[in-house]
Amino acid sequence: MAAESNSDKCIMVIGAHAADAEIMGGASVLKHVDAGWRAVMVHMTPGEKGHPKLSPAEYKAIKDVEAENAAKVLGAKSIMMPWPDGELPVNEEVQMAIADVIREHKPTIILTHWKGSFHRDHNNTHHNVLASLFFAGLRTFEREFPPHRTEKIYFAENWEDMENFRPEIYLDTTDVFDRYIEAIHAYSLFRKEVVPFRYEQWYRGASQMRGAESGFDQAVALMPHKSYYGSWHTLGLLDE
Repeated sequence: MAAESNSDKCIMVIGAHAADAEIMGGASVLKHVDAGWRAVMVHMTPGEKGHPKLSPAEYKAIKDVEAENAAKVLGAKSIMMPWPDGELPVNEEVQMAIADVIREHKPTIILTHWKGSFHRDHNNTHHNVLASLFFAGLRTFEREFPPHRTEKIYFAENWEDMENFRPEIYLDTTDVFDRYIEAIHAYSLFRKEVVPFRYEQWYRGASQMRGAESGFDQAVALMPHKSYYGSWHTLGLLDE
């Protein structure tokens, strides 16, 4: 694991449930941590209602520990937000809470969900994150931390968010892929101990497909927030 960094540059991944941030953004985080960046994984909900046998309270306790363990492998900080699984609203309270996290950690770039999802929490995370940028960046909103404007926003590829997702940015993750697998294995969900869906197989396949499209062994595909930035292509780090 990379040592804790004091870099001014920070990559933040905001996921709907603990595990979403890691599965869709973990490889990108490792690339940037290896380059000396700070990293923050934000979980809007624990995703505690998805276990077929455990109660939400029992599974939440497990997910809290799993999120911390995954963050250690990634060299990142883990932040668990207070909303329950399946009950994340789209409102100013949520958006201001995200803005406070952005102000505190000052991310250079943010990765989050694309809106083309069949999961309510994923879509609501997307809308809340974009709305939070206004509260984070405007100095006239007086909060605990000073305002911060994030330079770039990306939507990460997630198997539940694929409607109208268009890959435009490819990041070579060949050199970090084994550690990415180690990080996601911190979650029992990705070890096939919770549901039968083969998460690892899907993301291994996606990494090979995106690698084939971009000329690498493995890669992740991302989609820039077009209303926030223009269009560009990079094969280096995501702020280049």
